[in-house]
Amino acid sequence: MSTPRRPLLQLCPPGPGRRRSSGCPYPDSPCAPATLEPLDLLRAPVWIFDIDHRRVAWANHAALEVWRADSREALAARDLGADMSTTVAARLAQYQADFASHGAVFNEQWTLFPEGRPVPMQMQLSGWRLEDGRMAMLCEGRPIEHSTPESLRAVDALLHTPMMISLHALDGAALYRNPAARASVRRHDEGLRERFADAEALAALLRRLESEGEATLTMAVHTAAGPRWHEVSARRRRDAVTGAEVLLLGETDVTPLKQSEAQARFMSEHDGLTQLPNRAAAQAHFRRLVEQVRAAPADRPLKAAVVLIDLDHFKDVNDSWGHAAGDELLVQVAARFAGAVRRDDLVARFGGDEFLILLAAPDPRREVARIHARLRERLARPFELAGVQARVAATVGASVFPDDGEDFERLLQHADLAMYRGKAEGRDALAFYEAGMSLTLQARTRMEQELRLALSRHEFELFYQPRVSAGVPRIVGAEALLRWRHPERGWVLPGEFIPVCEAAGLMRELGRRAFEMAARQQAGWWAAGRRLKLSVNLSPCEFEDPWLLDEIQTVLRETGCPPQALEIEITESMLVAEGERTTRLVEGLRELGLSVALDDFGIGYSHLAYLQRLPFTSLKIDRSFVQAPPQERPVAEAIVGLCRAMKLHPVAEGVETEAQRRWLEALGVAEFQGWLFAPALPRERFEALLDGGTLPCAAAPADPV
Repeated sequence: MSTPRRPLLQLCPPGPGRRRSSGCPYPDSPCAPATLEPLDLLRAPVWIFDIDHRRVAWANHAALEVWRADSREALAARDLGADMSTTVAARLAQYQADFASHGAVFNEQWTLFPEGRPVPMQMQLSGWRLEDGRMAMLCEGRPIEHSTPESLRAVDALLHTPMMISLHALDGAALYRNPAARASVRRHDEGLRERFADAEALAALLRRLESEGEATLTMAVHTAAGPRWHEVSARRRRDAVTGAEVLLLGETDVTPLKQSEAQARFMSEHDGLTQLPNRAAAQAHFRRLVEQVRAAPADRPLKAAVVLIDLDHFKDVNDSWGHAAGDELLVQVAARFAGAVRRDDLVARFGGDEFLILLAAPDPRREVARIHARLRERLARPFELAGVQARVAATVGASVFPDDGEDFERLLQHADLAMYRGKAEGRDALAFYEAGMSLTLQARTRMEQELRLALSRHEFELFYQPRVSAGVPRIVGAEALLRWRHPERGWVLPGEFIPVCEAAGLMRELGRRAFEMAARQQAGWWAAGRRLKLSVNLSPCEFEDPWLLDEIQTVLRETGCPPQALEIEITESMLVAEGERTTRLVEGLRELGLSVALDDFGIGYSHLAYLQRLPFTSLKIDRSFVQAPPQERPVAEAIVGLCRAMKLHPVAEGVETEAQRRWLEALGVAEFQGWLFAPALPRERFEALLDGGTLPCAAAPADPV
């Protein structure tokens, strides 16, 4: 530690006109004037160390003996920086700076290693300005003859340890700092109150010292390297020099740990893709909003709003351009949403394409309506995604605290119900929760529970809608369609239970069972000589299953169903989600011997590229084109022409009138499916038709199946 004491030897630095010592190792830079030569008479070793060049510039005879050197020239030739540790190098740099800034003098114990042999010495170190202006170090040593190995090692460890150790008077003034501590402070005379960034944390440390005699806290500190976090351990002790009570501090830099903790905390509270707060952060923010609402004065009351946002047709972007484009869209949407709210409002991402806004306002409904208008304005501008433009809208549902509920989850459920009301009314809309909406939620929850029971009880069955040939009507195939035999309600159509199954994660299991039932039934029919083509729908959930082909192959093997007896129907929207995987999957189905039909053609993306690339066997013309008015019939005519050009088997769905059948047959459609011939029938009635029954004809159009 530097002290105000004067050096033991009063030496004059070299000046103009002084004669150079004959032993000077730097002939072009006078560094050791002749006035130093009398120091050869001293028994105490004295030398000048050139800190920059890591060499001894001058030494008296006693110093030459310590350094085991035959001459000053031999000693000056030694490169003392060759095996110098980084700790010692840093300490020398501190010395040099302190010599120059405030004439510091250091009294410390050092161990020298001349020719590799340890020589412990008590050193007094002071600055010596060389004639070329550089600051060197005047070293005055006194050998230590009776120090124990433990004390020598303790001193050396104190020098080299990265722990910052310092001693302070009770007023905070520094009495001692080891090299690591000295390197950390901004000024040599910096006190404790300047050192610590948080006055309250320092006060807490001092209070614990006062009451317990020791304390450990993690504290923010000011250092020469900028703001850092240190774990500070402090004890009250007696000064070994004065006997006064002092504070002993040990500091360890834990900034990387604190940064890791902060990063982990940020990640736990934020969405990794958009960097918006996540559900956990939203829940914490909602609790603060509730406190704010309850603390509002009676003459200026507040309410809070929970606003749930779902992007309309976001799946179309994923399906058209892939998940990377979908992720980029979410990032851009998040930025636009964040710019549409007030400073104190929270925008969070809940996963998928759902976002949440939390706000407090005297009239939250009016504020939500304003935000919705800004959201629509921002979403109206197209999004640039890797060279293509995409447009999305959003449906917004909102609930109000405390009007619509007291807790976060209940308000979120109510906002979700309102959002679904908005979707049912045409999307791109705002809807607020109303009391009757809870019945919808209860019904949906009850149906999910019933569906799980239905799977375990095998309550699902297949109906079969005939596919009829052109010309003389003859059943040549059928489409297998699921029905739910509800124990109380009777037959339930898929339009009612399929969306709930998809939302509840039941669709893969249900689809697997449907395919197994169809394969088992078709195996029986083919064994009985009924050579029909049975088509089975593939759901998007099944299409994304990486084990789909393996499961289909297993079912075919276990049921004994000939693969050529089955046709897999895939909708257009399922094709463009993953280009290469889609190709491999469709080709894999064909390699198993299955036919593959493209269902609902014309209502989705209608890319000719995948029609050319993928090995489809047939194409099903959607009912909307079949039932179109005469002025819109050219679309169906073009689809049939496309089938002819690409050698695909056209099948018309939703044929309900004889006029439609005749028109389609004239176009060249080979098969028909619709209520003109028969609705979807249970197995017994379908088999009766196969055995020679008359094809029925219905006057009314079918419900969606």
